[in-house]
Amino acid sequence: MSATPTSGSGATVPRHYKEEPEVTGWVGWIIFAGTMMLILGVFHMFEGIIALARHTYINFPTSGLTIQVSYSQWGWVQLIAGVLVFLAGLGLFTGRMWARVLAIILVAISALVNFAWATTFPVWSVTLLAIDLFVIYALIAHGAEMKPDREAV
Repeated sequence: MSATPTSGSGATVPRHYKEEPEVTGWVGWIIFAGTMMLILGVFHMFEGIIALARHTYINFPTSGLTIQVSYSQWGWVQLIAGVLVFLAGLGLFTGRMWARVLAIILVAISALVNFAWATTFPVWSVTLLAIDLFVIYALIAHGAEMKPDREAV
């Protein structure tokens, strides 16, 4: 906090500065999350396009599912999810708040899905669950360190 003199009276008025958070190593987790989301978004989009165009290339069961879906429904879900994940990943690099919120929602959904599959794929699910939790923590606690107006060092 510093003081600035006012005109004429010689008195000083305190000026409050908003201190920006110091950049820590957690920014690396945010960059990791953005990179993984870009890659996964592209994979989901490809899977959606393939399911819509050539569903014979995807080994997707059509019976015995908890929720019955067709190839075209699955394709649209994958395509839309891929676009959302890609945009959130891209937005994380810009430090935008909407991207952090969308990324937290999508990663939380991923954590729930991985928790649900823990009995089938225990090692893989626990590994992804741990990564999801680190990414959520990095986005919530340290996301402000990726401000768009911060100058590059």
